[in-house]
Amino acid sequence: MRFKDAFKTATRSLTHGKMRSILTVLGVVIGIASVIILMSIGQSAQNLILNQVQSIGSNLIIVIPGAPSNGRFSSPAAAQGIVITSLKQQDIDSLQREPTIDYAVPEVRGQAEVVYGNNNTTVGYTGSTADFFVVSNLAKVSTGQTFSKSDVDSGNHVVVIGPDLAKTLFGANIDPINKTIRVKGVSFRVIGVLSKGGTGAFGVDIGNLVVMPISVAQKQLLGTNYYNVIVVQANADYDPDFVKSRISFVLEHNHGITNSSKDDFTIQTQADILSILGTITSVLTLFLAAIASISLIVGGIGIMNIMLVAVTERTREIGLRKAVGATNRDILEQFLIESVLLTFAGGVIGIALGAGVVGLLYFVISTFFDIGWVFAFPISSVILGLLVSGIAGIAFGIYPARQAARKNPIDALRYE
Repeated sequence: MRFKDAFKTATRSLTHGKMRSILTVLGVVIGIASVIILMSIGQSAQNLILNQVQSIGSNLIIVIPGAPSNGRFSSPAAAQGIVITSLKQQDIDSLQREPTIDYAVPEVRGQAEVVYGNNNTTVGYTGSTADFFVVSNLAKVSTGQTFSKSDVDSGNHVVVIGPDLAKTLFGANIDPINKTIRVKGVSFRVIGVLSKGGTGAFGVDIGNLVVMPISVAQKQLLGTNYYNVIVVQANADYDPDFVKSRISFVLEHNHGITNSSKDDFTIQTQADILSILGTITSVLTLFLAAIASISLIVGGIGIMNIMLVAVTERTREIGLRKAVGATNRDILEQFLIESVLLTFAGGVIGIALGAGVVGLLYFVISTFFDIGWVFAFPISSVILGLLVSGIAGIAFGIYPARQAARKNPIDALRYE
């Protein structure tokens, strides 16, 4: 039998049992759509995270207290909640004298209840210098101004707050500027509101952020004389890796360290952070795709079961075709084509359904949530969907097709 004739016979057989064909295809549709949706969400999340890291500024290098971790994906001690006091003002003074560095900005961080009148909420706060706003790309405010170096030196009780926090505390009708709020029981005057909200780099909620002079945060809120992190902006004329080596040299000299394996600090460039985050998110995307692929296996098993039932129901037809000259190969080819057609149709419909859901998710998230969600529809998910659906059709169709081809024509004609 020619392939064209086998294809027509298979198509005619599938259209005769429309409901069975639809139910058979449904499992593949759900599986393919799941793979595409989860791979798209994973890719979008990866783009979002990487964009957030890049958005905090160019040529940034992060210095964290605590020895470097041994594993690539291990966190420094400070990132695990262990208190490390190795970064001090001496380090800032030395780094600011280094010609390869434009800015060396210390930060201390905490969480506290913020109160204005009868309104209160718990948010994260950051104590830093006036350069914080430049390095973090937050120098633009919607109203008011950022604090200055003199505010830090004088220990003035002033804060710049995020736009979401301003709405929570003051509502839409009250101007926050020059209003007094209380952070951890300490009074502060609001002098500025940041122009943008949403989630910033490293998961910081910019919309609800409170930024204050580091001198006040250390002395009156935290009672510390060390820093949680130092953010360095390298001079654009120097390679970040070279600047990283200079930072390491300066800090080792300050801390009296002669063996780099004994460092009590960890230095990460943006490239380091992007590489780690990119690898992690890629692995998570593949993990999501693998989970979704389970539904494809279930759908393939469903197709095999339906085809086995079809073989049983069409035993007399198989016997009749063999009696008039059809070979085992003809029977095998027909049933295999039916299986591949079912899975391929399911793949195409699943891709269309997945694309529709991805588009709908992007519309909802971008319309109702301010998180900078990026639309991503990876072509690899489409190729994977079509490839897997074709392989599933062949893999799960071979056994039923062989069972049909092996039937004895005499026994098949006698089958009731």
